[in-house]
Amino acid sequence: MRKTLLYLTAAMAVVSCKNQNENTAQAASTVDTLALAKAIHEKVITIDTHCDINVNNFTDSINYTQDLHTQITLPKMEEGQLDVAWFIVYTGQEELNEVGYTNAYANAMSKFEAIHKLAEEIAPEDIELAYTAEDVRRITTEGKKVAMIGIENGYPVGTDITNVKKFYDLGGRYMSLAHQGHSQLSDSNTGEADSTWLHNGLSDLGKEVIKEMNKYGMMVDISHPSKEAIKQMIELSKAPVIASHSSARAVCDHSRNLDDEQLGWIKENGGVVQTVAFSNYVDTEKHQKFNTALQEMMAEKAEAAGFNLMDRSEARQLPAEERNAYYAAYNEFKASIQSDIDSFSKVADPVDVSDFVDHIDYLVEKIGLEHVGISSDFDGGGGIYGWNDASETFNVTLELVKRGYTEEQIKMLWGGNLLRVMEEVEKVAQELQQQDS
Repeated sequence: MRKTLLYLTAAMAVVSCKNQNENTAQAASTVDTLALAKAIHEKVITIDTHCDINVNNFTDSINYTQDLHTQITLPKMEEGQLDVAWFIVYTGQEELNEVGYTNAYANAMSKFEAIHKLAEEIAPEDIELAYTAEDVRRITTEGKKVAMIGIENGYPVGTDITNVKKFYDLGGRYMSLAHQGHSQLSDSNTGEADSTWLHNGLSDLGKEVIKEMNKYGMMVDISHPSKEAIKQMIELSKAPVIASHSSARAVCDHSRNLDDEQLGWIKENGGVVQTVAFSNYVDTEKHQKFNTALQEMMAEKAEAAGFNLMDRSEARQLPAEERNAYYAAYNEFKASIQSDIDSFSKVADPVDVSDFVDHIDYLVEKIGLEHVGISSDFDGGGGIYGWNDASETFNVTLELVKRGYTEEQIKMLWGGNLLRVMEEVEKVAQELQQQDS
Protein backbone atom coordinates (compact mmCIF):
# COMPACT_ATOMS: atom_id res chain seq x y z
CA MET A 1 0.00 0.00 0.00
CA ARG A 2 2.82 2.36 0.96
CA LYS A 3 4.60 1.57 -2.33
CA THR A 4 1.39 2.39 -4.25
CA LEU A 5 1.11 5.72 -2.47
CA LEU A 6 4.71 6.50 -3.37
CA TYR A 7 4.00 5.72 -7.01
CA LEU A 8 0.90 7.94 -6.96
CA THR A 9 2.79 10.78 -5.28
CA ALA A 10 5.58 10.54 -7.85
CA ALA A 11 3.11 10.42 -10.72
CA MET A 12 1.26 13.48 -9.43
CA ALA A 13 4.56 15.32 -9.09
CA VAL A 14 5.41 14.49 -12.71
CA VAL A 15 1.97 15.66 -13.90
CA SER A 16 2.23 18.82 -11.80
CA CYS A 17 5.69 19.54 -13.18
CA LYS A 18 4.46 18.91 -16.73
CA ASN A 19 1.51 21.29 -16.24
CA GLN A 20 3.79 23.94 -14.80
CA ASN A 21 6.16 23.56 -17.74
CA GLU A 22 3.26 23.81 -20.21
CA ASN A 23 1.87 26.89 -18.46
CA THR A 24 5.32 28.47 -18.40
CA ALA A 25 5.79 27.70 -22.10
CA GLN A 26 2.37 29.17 -22.93
CA ALA A 27 3.12 32.30 -20.91
CA ALA A 28 6.49 32.65 -22.62
CA SER A 29 4.86 32.16 -26.02
CA THR A 30 2.29 34.87 -25.22
CA VAL A 31 5.03 37.24 -24.15
CA ASP A 32 7.04 36.45 -27.30
CA THR A 33 3.99 37.10 -29.50
CA LEU A 34 3.26 40.38 -27.75
CA ALA A 35 6.88 41.50 -27.99
CA LEU A 36 7.06 40.56 -31.67
CA ALA A 37 3.81 42.39 -32.42
CA LYS A 38 5.04 45.51 -30.61
CA ALA A 39 8.33 45.46 -32.51
CA ILE A 40 6.54 45.12 -35.85
CA HIS A 41 3.95 47.77 -35.00
CA GLU A 42 6.67 50.28 -34.20
CA LYS A 43 8.50 49.63 -37.49
CA VAL A 44 5.72 49.60 -40.09
CA ILE A 45 3.84 52.63 -41.43
CA THR A 46 0.25 52.25 -40.23
CA ILE A 47 -2.33 53.85 -42.52
CA ASP A 48 -6.06 54.14 -41.87
CA THR A 49 -7.76 55.23 -45.09
CA HIS A 50 -11.09 56.44 -43.71
CA CYS A 51 -11.71 58.72 -40.71
CA ASP A 52 -14.67 61.10 -40.81
CA ILE A 53 -14.46 64.59 -39.34
CA ASN A 54 -16.67 67.30 -37.89
CA VAL A 55 -15.45 70.83 -38.67
CA ASN A 56 -16.48 71.89 -35.16
CA ASN A 57 -13.50 69.89 -33.90
CA PHE A 58 -11.01 71.87 -35.98
CA THR A 59 -11.14 75.24 -34.27
CA ASP A 60 -8.61 77.17 -32.20
CA SER A 61 -10.37 76.16 -28.97
CA ILE A 62 -11.58 72.64 -29.81
CA ASN A 63 -9.32 70.50 -31.94
CA TYR A 64 -7.48 67.19 -32.37
CA THR A 65 -4.55 68.18 -30.16
CA GLN A 66 -6.96 67.50 -27.29
CA ASP A 67 -8.32 64.14 -26.23
CA LEU A 68 -11.85 64.73 -27.48
CA HIS A 69 -14.72 62.24 -27.32
CA THR A 70 -14.01 61.30 -30.92
CA GLN A 71 -12.50 58.06 -32.12
CA ILE A 72 -9.53 59.79 -33.64
CA THR A 73 -7.37 62.59 -32.22
CA LEU A 74 -3.63 63.20 -32.20
CA PRO A 75 -3.26 61.83 -28.63
CA LYS A 76 -5.17 58.68 -29.63
CA MET A 77 -3.04 58.30 -32.78
CA GLU A 78 0.08 58.62 -30.67
CA GLU A 79 -1.11 56.08 -28.09
CA GLY A 80 -2.08 53.52 -30.73
CA GLN A 81 0.88 54.34 -33.00
CA LEU A 82 -1.35 55.10 -35.95
CA ASP A 83 0.89 57.00 -38.35
CA VAL A 84 -1.45 58.14 -41.12
CA ALA A 85 -5.11 59.16 -41.00
CA TRP A 86 -7.08 59.92 -44.13
CA PHE A 87 -9.51 62.63 -43.06
CA ILE A 88 -12.69 62.59 -45.09
CA VAL A 89 -14.42 65.36 -46.97
CA TYR A 90 -17.86 63.75 -46.71
CA THR A 91 -21.06 65.23 -48.11
CA GLY A 92 -24.46 63.62 -47.64
CA GLN A 93 -26.59 63.14 -50.73
CA GLU A 94 -29.27 65.76 -51.33
CA GLU A 95 -31.22 66.95 -54.39
CA LEU A 96 -29.61 67.01 -57.82
CA ASN A 97 -30.04 70.70 -58.61
CA GLU A 98 -28.03 73.90 -58.42
CA VAL A 99 -29.05 74.64 -54.84
CA GLY A 100 -27.97 71.16 -53.80
CA TYR A 101 -24.66 71.42 -55.66
CA THR A 102 -23.93 74.85 -54.18
CA ASN A 103 -24.56 73.65 -50.64
CA ALA A 104 -22.53 70.48 -51.23
CA TYR A 105 -19.58 72.46 -52.55
CA ALA A 106 -19.67 74.80 -49.53
CA ASN A 107 -19.74 71.78 -47.20
CA ALA A 108 -16.77 70.20 -48.95
CA MET A 109 -14.74 73.41 -48.87
CA SER A 110 -15.38 73.82 -45.13
CA LYS A 111 -13.89 70.36 -44.54
CA PHE A 112 -10.88 70.97 -46.78
CA GLU A 113 -10.26 74.18 -44.85
CA ALA A 114 -10.59 72.41 -41.48
CA ILE A 115 -8.01 69.76 -42.38
CA HIS A 116 -5.57 72.36 -43.67
CA LYS A 117 -6.09 74.39 -40.51
CA LEU A 118 -5.16 71.42 -38.33
CA ALA A 119 -1.99 70.63 -40.27
CA GLU A 120 -0.87 74.17 -41.08
CA GLU A 121 -2.04 76.34 -38.18
CA ILE A 122 -3.16 74.33 -35.14
CA ALA A 123 -0.52 71.59 -34.94
CA PRO A 124 2.10 71.90 -37.73
CA GLU A 125 4.79 70.46 -35.44
CA ASP A 126 2.73 67.34 -34.79
CA ILE A 127 1.00 66.54 -38.09
CA GLU A 128 1.61 67.36 -41.74
CA LEU A 129 -0.55 67.05 -44.84
CA ALA A 130 0.82 64.58 -47.39
CA TYR A 131 0.16 64.89 -51.11
CA THR A 132 2.22 61.94 -52.40
CA ALA A 133 3.33 58.50 -51.29
CA GLU A 134 6.85 59.87 -50.87
CA ASP A 135 5.49 62.61 -48.60
CA VAL A 136 4.08 59.91 -46.33
CA ARG A 137 7.45 58.20 -45.98
CA ARG A 138 9.29 61.48 -45.41
CA ILE A 139 6.88 62.82 -42.79
CA THR A 140 6.84 59.60 -40.77
CA THR A 141 10.65 59.53 -40.65
CA GLU A 142 10.49 63.07 -39.22
CA GLY A 143 8.44 61.76 -36.30
CA LYS A 144 5.19 63.53 -37.20
CA LYS A 145 1.75 62.16 -37.86
CA VAL A 146 0.40 62.31 -41.39
CA ALA A 147 -2.91 63.74 -42.59
CA MET A 148 -4.30 62.82 -45.99
CA ILE A 149 -7.59 63.75 -47.61
CA GLY A 150 -10.21 61.52 -49.18
CA ILE A 151 -13.49 62.71 -50.70
CA GLU A 152 -16.57 60.65 -49.92
CA ASN A 153 -19.25 61.37 -52.50
CA GLY A 154 -18.54 63.28 -55.69
CA TYR A 155 -21.74 65.27 -55.22
CA PRO A 156 -19.84 68.54 -54.45
CA VAL A 157 -18.32 68.42 -57.94
CA GLY A 158 -21.75 69.50 -59.15
CA THR A 159 -21.74 69.86 -62.91
CA ASP A 160 -18.43 71.73 -63.02
CA ILE A 161 -15.74 69.21 -63.89
CA THR A 162 -12.98 71.72 -63.10
CA ASN A 163 -13.78 71.07 -59.45
CA VAL A 164 -11.92 67.77 -59.75
CA LYS A 165 -8.64 69.62 -60.27
CA LYS A 166 -9.58 72.14 -57.59
CA PHE A 167 -10.17 69.35 -55.04
CA TYR A 168 -6.95 67.66 -56.12
CA ASP A 169 -4.97 70.87 -55.57
CA LEU A 170 -6.45 71.07 -52.06
CA GLY A 171 -5.03 67.62 -51.30
CA GLY A 172 -7.88 65.29 -52.28
CA ARG A 173 -6.19 62.03 -53.24
CA TYR A 174 -9.17 59.76 -53.62
CA MET A 175 -12.85 60.27 -54.36
CA SER A 176 -15.92 58.06 -54.46
CA LEU A 177 -18.61 59.16 -56.90
CA ALA A 178 -21.64 58.32 -54.75
CA HIS A 179 -22.71 57.68 -51.17
CA GLN A 180 -26.12 56.90 -49.65
CA GLY A 181 -28.25 57.64 -52.71
CA HIS A 182 -27.56 58.19 -56.39
CA SER A 183 -25.50 61.25 -57.28
CA GLN A 184 -25.27 63.13 -60.56
CA LEU A 185 -22.15 61.06 -61.29
CA SER A 186 -22.96 57.53 -60.24
CA ASP A 187 -25.54 55.10 -58.92
CA SER A 188 -25.15 54.06 -55.27
CA ASN A 189 -25.15 50.60 -53.75
CA THR A 190 -28.36 51.67 -51.97
CA GLY A 191 -30.21 51.02 -55.23
CA GLU A 192 -30.04 47.32 -54.41
CA ALA A 193 -32.86 47.80 -51.90
CA ASP A 194 -35.50 48.33 -54.59
CA SER A 195 -33.53 47.87 -57.85
CA THR A 196 -34.10 51.52 -58.73
CA TRP A 197 -31.24 53.07 -60.69
CA LEU A 198 -30.64 56.54 -62.07
CA HIS A 199 -27.82 55.96 -64.55
CA ASN A 200 -27.44 52.17 -64.79
CA GLY A 201 -23.90 52.69 -63.54
CA LEU A 202 -22.12 55.95 -64.27
CA SER A 203 -23.58 59.06 -65.86
CA ASP A 204 -21.79 60.61 -68.84
CA LEU A 205 -20.45 63.29 -66.48
CA GLY A 206 -19.29 60.59 -64.08
CA LYS A 207 -17.30 58.95 -66.86
CA GLU A 208 -15.60 62.27 -67.60
CA VAL A 209 -14.82 62.71 -63.91
CA ILE A 210 -13.01 59.33 -63.89
CA LYS A 211 -10.83 60.57 -66.76
CA GLU A 212 -10.07 63.80 -64.88
CA MET A 213 -9.14 61.86 -61.76
CA ASN A 214 -6.74 59.71 -63.76
CA LYS A 215 -5.24 62.78 -65.39
CA TYR A 216 -4.38 64.52 -62.14
CA GLY A 217 -3.57 61.53 -59.93
CA MET A 218 -6.63 61.17 -57.74
CA MET A 219 -7.42 57.55 -56.84
CA VAL A 220 -10.86 56.24 -57.84
CA ASP A 221 -12.66 54.96 -54.74
CA ILE A 222 -15.26 52.27 -55.39
CA SER A 223 -16.71 52.12 -51.86
CA HIS A 224 -20.45 53.04 -51.97
CA PRO A 225 -21.23 53.07 -55.74
CA SER A 226 -23.36 50.29 -57.28
CA LYS A 227 -21.90 47.10 -58.69
CA GLU A 228 -22.50 48.22 -62.27
CA ALA A 229 -20.93 51.60 -61.55
CA ILE A 230 -17.90 49.89 -60.01
CA LYS A 231 -17.55 47.70 -63.09
CA GLN A 232 -17.64 50.74 -65.37
CA MET A 233 -15.15 52.65 -63.19
CA ILE A 234 -12.64 49.81 -63.36
CA GLU A 235 -13.12 49.46 -67.12
CA LEU A 236 -12.60 53.20 -67.65
CA SER A 237 -9.77 53.84 -65.21
CA LYS A 238 -6.27 53.76 -66.61
CA ALA A 239 -4.90 53.45 -63.06
CA PRO A 240 -5.54 51.04 -60.18
CA VAL A 241 -8.59 51.76 -58.03
CA ILE A 242 -9.17 51.44 -54.30
CA ALA A 243 -12.07 50.51 -52.06
CA SER A 244 -11.32 52.93 -49.23
CA HIS A 245 -13.55 51.14 -46.70
CA SER A 246 -15.21 47.88 -47.75
CA SER A 247 -15.05 44.24 -46.68
CA ALA A 248 -15.82 40.81 -48.15
CA ARG A 249 -19.42 40.00 -49.05
CA ALA A 250 -18.77 36.26 -48.93
CA VAL A 251 -17.98 36.65 -45.22
CA CYS A 252 -20.76 39.16 -44.51
CA ASP A 253 -23.58 39.57 -47.03
CA HIS A 254 -24.06 43.35 -46.95
CA SER A 255 -24.47 45.54 -50.04
CA ARG A 256 -21.57 47.73 -48.90
CA ASN A 257 -19.21 44.77 -49.14
CA LEU A 258 -17.58 43.42 -52.28
CA ASP A 259 -18.58 40.08 -53.79
CA ASP A 260 -16.08 37.65 -55.28
CA GLU A 261 -16.67 38.89 -58.82
CA GLN A 262 -15.91 42.46 -57.80
CA LEU A 263 -12.84 41.30 -55.92
CA GLY A 264 -11.65 39.62 -59.10
CA TRP A 265 -12.03 42.89 -61.02
CA ILE A 266 -9.96 44.74 -58.42
CA LYS A 267 -7.22 42.10 -58.47
CA GLU A 268 -6.99 42.26 -62.26
CA ASN A 269 -6.96 46.07 -62.09
CA GLY A 270 -4.08 46.03 -59.58
CA GLY A 271 -6.05 47.88 -56.93
CA VAL A 272 -6.46 47.43 -53.19
CA VAL A 273 -9.38 46.74 -50.83
CA GLN A 274 -9.06 48.59 -47.53
CA THR A 275 -10.89 46.17 -45.22
CA VAL A 276 -13.21 48.18 -42.98
CA ALA A 277 -13.73 47.71 -39.24
CA PHE A 278 -17.40 48.69 -39.45
CA SER A 279 -19.25 46.33 -37.14
CA ASN A 280 -22.36 45.94 -39.30
CA TYR A 281 -20.26 45.13 -42.38
CA VAL A 282 -18.00 42.71 -40.52
CA ASP A 283 -20.79 40.51 -39.12
CA THR A 284 -24.30 41.88 -39.59
CA GLU A 285 -26.10 39.21 -37.54
CA LYS A 286 -23.72 39.45 -34.60
CA HIS A 287 -23.73 43.25 -34.80
CA GLN A 288 -27.52 43.50 -34.78
CA LYS A 289 -27.90 41.12 -31.84
CA PHE A 290 -25.30 42.95 -29.76
CA ASN A 291 -26.43 46.40 -30.85
CA THR A 292 -30.06 45.74 -29.95
CA ALA A 293 -29.06 44.75 -26.44
CA LEU A 294 -26.62 47.67 -26.16
CA GLN A 295 -29.20 50.20 -27.35
CA GLU A 296 -31.67 48.95 -24.76
CA MET A 297 -29.07 49.51 -22.05
CA MET A 298 -28.12 52.92 -23.45
CA ALA A 299 -31.78 53.93 -23.77
CA GLU A 300 -32.27 53.29 -20.06
CA LYS A 301 -29.19 55.36 -19.25
CA ALA A 302 -30.30 58.11 -21.65
CA GLU A 303 -33.76 58.32 -20.09
CA ALA A 304 -32.23 58.59 -16.62
CA ALA A 305 -29.89 61.33 -17.89
CA GLY A 306 -32.63 63.18 -19.78
CA PHE A 307 -30.89 62.67 -23.15
CA ASN A 308 -32.95 62.11 -26.32
CA LEU A 309 -31.22 59.12 -27.93
CA MET A 310 -31.84 58.78 -31.69
CA ASP A 311 -30.95 55.93 -34.00
CA ARG A 312 -28.38 56.64 -36.71
CA SER A 313 -30.89 56.89 -39.57
CA GLU A 314 -33.02 59.37 -37.60
CA ALA A 315 -30.02 61.56 -36.78
CA ARG A 316 -28.96 61.62 -40.43
CA GLN A 317 -32.26 63.25 -41.38
CA LEU A 318 -31.58 66.31 -39.23
CA PRO A 319 -30.41 69.57 -40.84
CA ALA A 320 -26.61 69.81 -40.80
CA GLU A 321 -26.35 72.20 -37.85
CA GLU A 322 -28.79 70.22 -35.71
CA ARG A 323 -27.12 66.95 -36.73
CA ASN A 324 -23.70 68.21 -35.69
CA ALA A 325 -25.10 69.46 -32.38
CA TYR A 326 -26.76 66.10 -31.75
CA TYR A 327 -23.57 64.14 -32.47
CA ALA A 328 -21.60 66.41 -30.14
CA ALA A 329 -24.15 65.85 -27.37
CA TYR A 330 -24.26 62.12 -28.15
CA ASN A 331 -20.47 61.83 -27.83
CA GLU A 332 -20.64 63.56 -24.46
CA PHE A 333 -23.41 61.25 -23.28
CA LYS A 334 -21.63 58.14 -24.54
CA ALA A 335 -18.40 59.18 -22.82
CA SER A 336 -20.31 59.61 -19.56
CA ILE A 337 -21.45 55.97 -19.64
CA GLN A 338 -18.33 54.47 -21.24
CA SER A 339 -17.55 52.35 -18.20
CA ASP A 340 -21.05 50.84 -18.42
CA ILE A 341 -20.55 50.14 -22.14
CA ASP A 342 -17.17 48.51 -21.47
CA SER A 343 -18.63 46.29 -18.75
CA PHE A 344 -21.54 45.34 -21.00
CA SER A 345 -19.22 44.51 -23.92
CA LYS A 346 -17.14 42.16 -21.81
CA VAL A 347 -20.10 39.92 -20.99
CA ALA A 348 -21.91 40.27 -24.31
CA ASP A 349 -20.62 39.13 -27.72
CA PRO A 350 -19.67 42.18 -29.80
CA VAL A 351 -18.05 42.11 -33.23
CA ASP A 352 -14.35 42.17 -32.44
CA VAL A 353 -10.85 42.33 -33.93
CA SER A 354 -10.83 38.59 -34.59
CA ASP A 355 -14.02 38.87 -36.67
CA PHE A 356 -12.46 41.78 -38.55
CA VAL A 357 -9.26 39.90 -39.36
CA ASP A 358 -11.39 37.02 -40.67
CA HIS A 359 -12.21 39.38 -43.56
CA ILE A 360 -8.54 40.16 -44.09
CA ASP A 361 -7.77 36.42 -44.15
CA TYR A 362 -10.50 35.82 -46.72
CA LEU A 363 -9.41 38.70 -48.95
CA VAL A 364 -5.76 37.65 -48.80
CA GLU A 365 -6.67 34.12 -49.81
CA LYS A 366 -9.07 35.26 -52.54
CA ILE A 367 -7.13 38.04 -54.31
CA GLY A 368 -3.64 38.01 -52.83
CA LEU A 369 -2.04 39.89 -49.97
CA GLU A 370 -0.81 42.71 -52.22
CA HIS A 371 -4.41 43.79 -52.84
CA VAL A 372 -5.53 44.12 -49.19
CA GLY A 373 -5.32 47.02 -46.71
CA ILE A 374 -6.94 48.32 -43.52
CA SER A 375 -9.44 51.06 -42.63
CA SER A 376 -11.69 51.95 -39.69
CA ASP A 377 -14.41 54.43 -40.71
CA PHE A 378 -13.87 56.06 -37.29
CA ASP A 379 -16.33 58.82 -36.43
CA GLY A 380 -18.45 57.66 -39.35
CA GLY A 381 -19.98 54.63 -37.66
CA GLY A 382 -16.89 52.43 -37.67
CA GLY A 383 -15.18 50.69 -34.79
CA ILE A 384 -15.23 47.18 -33.33
CA TYR A 385 -14.49 45.72 -29.91
CA GLY A 386 -10.72 45.93 -29.54
CA TRP A 387 -10.30 48.60 -32.21
CA ASN A 388 -12.89 51.16 -31.25
CA ASP A 389 -10.65 54.20 -31.56
CA ALA A 390 -7.16 55.06 -32.78
CA SER A 391 -5.60 54.36 -29.38
CA GLU A 392 -6.33 50.63 -29.87
CA THR A 393 -4.69 50.35 -33.30
CA PHE A 394 -1.98 47.97 -32.02
CA ASN A 395 -4.60 45.28 -31.38
CA VAL A 396 -5.00 44.75 -35.13
CA THR A 397 -1.28 44.12 -35.53
CA LEU A 398 -1.34 41.76 -32.54
CA GLU A 399 -4.13 39.68 -34.10
CA LEU A 400 -2.26 39.54 -37.42
CA VAL A 401 0.87 38.29 -35.64
CA LYS A 402 -1.19 35.67 -33.78
CA ARG A 403 -2.37 34.37 -37.14
CA GLY A 404 1.13 34.03 -38.49
CA TYR A 405 1.49 37.09 -40.70
CA THR A 406 5.12 38.14 -41.08
CA GLU A 407 6.57 41.62 -40.61
CA GLU A 408 6.77 42.17 -44.37
CA GLN A 409 3.18 41.02 -44.88
CA ILE A 410 1.92 43.26 -42.07
CA LYS A 411 3.87 46.16 -43.57
CA MET A 412 2.03 45.61 -46.85
CA LEU A 413 -1.38 45.33 -45.19
CA TRP A 414 -0.97 48.38 -42.97
CA GLY A 415 0.09 50.73 -45.74
CA GLY A 416 2.54 49.31 -48.24
CA ASN A 417 -0.14 48.20 -50.68
CA LEU A 418 -1.97 51.52 -50.51
CA LEU A 419 1.27 53.46 -51.11
CA ARG A 420 2.06 51.20 -54.07
CA VAL A 421 -1.31 52.03 -55.63
CA MET A 422 -0.78 55.73 -54.96
CA GLU A 423 2.56 55.65 -56.76
CA GLU A 424 1.05 53.85 -59.73
CA VAL A 425 -1.76 56.41 -59.90
CA GLU A 426 0.81 59.23 -59.72
CA LYS A 427 2.79 57.62 -62.57
CA VAL A 428 -0.29 57.26 -64.79
CA ALA A 429 -1.13 60.93 -64.19
CA GLN A 430 2.35 62.01 -65.25
CA GLU A 431 2.07 59.95 -68.45
CA LEU A 432 -1.37 61.35 -69.28
CA GLN A 433 -0.26 64.92 -68.69
CA GLN A 434 2.79 64.40 -70.92
CA GLN A 435 0.52 63.11 -73.68
CA ASP A 436 -1.58 66.28 -73.44
CA SER A 437 1.40 68.65 -73.47
